Amino acid sequence: MFIGHLPASYMMSKVLLRHFESAKVNPGWFLAAGLFGAMAPDTDMFYFYFVDHRQNHHHTYFTHFPLVWLVLLMVSAAWLQLGKSKAAAILAANFSLNGLFHMVLDTVVGDIWWLAPFIDQRFSFFSVPALYQPWWLNFLFHWSFALEICILTAAILLWRHAWHERRKNPKANDIFCQ
Repeated sequence: MFIGHLPASYMMSKVLLRHFESAKVNPGWFLAAGLFGAMAPDTDMFYFYFVDHRQNHHHTYFTHFPLVWLVLLMVSAAWLQLGKSKAAAILAANFSLNGLFHMVLDTVVGDIWWLAPFIDQRFSFFSVPALYQPWWLNFLFHWSFALEICILTAAILLWRHAWHERRKNPKANDIFCQ
């Protein structure tokens, strides 16, 4: 997935924020936590290019292990239940949930090792045939890129709706439409 992670995170964070309004979490921080969570698994690209020199698939690094994101989500949920700082726990949960959602989105046409580090087995719903050079053209011309365009379009429409609502009610404090 090339362009779908951030718009999907925006939509997920916007929906989730409604469930945590009573916790008085800062909407800007909430959105930032979700967006960082959506991109955090791909921080392995630095290692992939600068250290590993593209020797291994970047989805085999721990940042793309769903178990990592599940553990972070469980720790966040425990923190939310047992901790005193509800807002920080909610931010951590949003970060973790968006990191896990990154794995789901990547599984559409990318190999994700859902059972790593215990079992070396990749999973993907569909494969992208290698027909073009450079490699990224294969993804750009694959039908799955239309799914990414749909995700992006939905996020833009949601943002636009929120923006129009904010114009009607200027006192609303919704960072998602600014």
